[in-house]
Amino acid sequence: MVIIGLLAGYVGPRFFSQIGKSEVQTARAQINALEKALDQFRLDVGRYPMTEEGLAALNTAPTGERKWQGPYLRKAVPDDPWEKPYQYRSPGEHSEFDLFSFGKDGQPGGEGEAADIVNW
Repeated sequence: MVIIGLLAGYVGPRFFSQIGKSEVQTARAQINALEKALDQFRLDVGRYPMTEEGLAALNTAPTGERKWQGPYLRKAVPDDPWEKPYQYRSPGEHSEFDLFSFGKDGQPGGEGEAADIVNW
């Protein structure tokens, strides 16, 4: 029993730190995929979706938009790995659009797993 406890104490923290890294990598991959869908939207429509239209414009045509050729995603827009919606602004403060997750803590800023994951 003591040996199992020692192994769990040694392996457990390493295992759970890998899960945190995996969530960050997943968020980066999802942001990358959403960027590509947004670029395709821009090619068709001539602009990125406005902040008010949000990422939903990738699956549902904005009202009155005739050039929309979507859907640009196979499934609904995913939440980030921490089950919070991605943040989207267009025009962005850092580029034509800003797309980001606040990370594990759901708050701006932070370090490590709590750091924001951004497209700029």
